[in-house]
Amino acid sequence: MILGIDTSNYTTSVCLIDSEGSIRKEGRMLLSVKEGGRGLQQSAALFQHIKNLPKLLEEIGPINHLSGVAVSVKPRPLEGSYMPVFLAGESVARAIAASRDVPLFRTTHQEGHISAGEGSAGNVEANEFLAVHISGGTTDLLRVKRLVSGYIIEELGSSSDLHAGQFVDRVGVALGLPFPSGPHLEKLAMLAHQGKESASVSLPVSVRGYDLSFSGPASAALRLIEQGVDRASIARAVEKCIAKALEKVLLRAMSETRLNHILIVGGVAANGFIRARLRQRMEHPAVKAKLYFAEPQYSTDNAFGVARLGLLSLRVCSNSIKDLVD
Repeated sequence: MILGIDTSNYTTSVCLIDSEGSIRKEGRMLLSVKEGGRGLQQSAALFQHIKNLPKLLEEIGPINHLSGVAVSVKPRPLEGSYMPVFLAGESVARAIAASRDVPLFRTTHQEGHISAGEGSAGNVEANEFLAVHISGGTTDLLRVKRLVSGYIIEELGSSSDLHAGQFVDRVGVALGLPFPSGPHLEKLAMLAHQGKESASVSLPVSVRGYDLSFSGPASAALRLIEQGVDRASIARAVEKCIAKALEKVLLRAMSETRLNHILIVGGVAANGFIRARLRQRMEHPAVKAKLYFAEPQYSTDNAFGVARLGLLSLRVCSNSIKDLVD
């Protein structure tokens, strides 16, 4: 068994998988945000993780035949990438690994998302592919090369201001929706009229090279709210704006990298409208992209991908030991 732990900005996650990579048990707890709030201070989030982890591990219960513990220790596999919230997961993972005398495998939140995407959507049918990680804390266009125990990730582009999830949350809270606003904004957008009024509501799309900007679209959406424009139409306009921006950067990346397999992960990638629009546009015979989406429950923050990376690392270690013995 491999235990995976992830303590992100807004979710405490644990996942137990077997030697075949199948989930045996898992648990998640969303961090609590005050009504009307748009986030948490790192100290408050860290405190909630410390309280949540024992509860989730108690729910999993005794773990027989534990072979290793994997944990995300920072947001992205980049020098200087750091957030205090990941200390909660790393501390508990170190304690469990030491007490059970099993190896500890460290990875990152972003690599966990990519791994969860492959684990739920099926492995991308190419060893090198494009990936989009869109969430409240990340809007990255990545070039990914799969390794035996993980990935080599090159960042091609990112958000120059607001991340896609921040855009959704800022507009969602202004619309009177709970935080995080993603699922609530998606439900509201489904009520958008298909007639003239809905079609006329649009937001600007700001893309430069591989970089996206959502501060301008967010400001435009807030002005529409002040003007009393139909709430559902504004929600749908937010979804369209994100989908159009992603389409633009992906078309450019496909042309310049010659890669056409694309994995899309992160909380915003759980949005059904964005998924459907990207599939319609990118998988058109004239474009010939092959899209892979993590299942919605594994688009949002989870520890499944972290556990999978731990299993891959364990296999590499086991094979290395076997080679030495042989």
